[in-house]
Amino acid sequence: MRYALALALVVAGGCSTASGHTADRVVEGGDAARGRATIAAYGCGSCHSVPGVRDAHGMVGPPLDHWSQRRVVAGYVPNDPAHLITWLTVPQSIAPGSAMPNMGVSDGEARDMAAYLYTLH
Repeated sequence: MRYALALALVVAGGCSTASGHTADRVVEGGDAARGRATIAAYGCGSCHSVPGVRDAHGMVGPPLDHWSQRRVVAGYVPNDPAHLITWLTVPQSIAPGSAMPNMGVSDGEARDMAAYLYTLH
């Protein structure tokens, strides 16, 4: 399955615009301001550095700066709202054995978190 997803990414060419930057993604029902607060409330910064989130300087997971320009989530699936929301709610369903734990994030909270992450250029 991972190979099929990688092939799909190569064929699709990602989400680049003519300028080489990925297009902004709209997360229906997501609120970036709530997402920033939710990221802080869940303590995501204990593992990740997250620009704009107070005390979010973790070094366990990857830094989340420039999130909107990334092509993949967890190294396997396209960086689009649907996959990012799934990753935030049930990361083990995308990458079993990953260090990213299932945190009990609701769908609505994940939409808000995704909306914030897509503001990071």
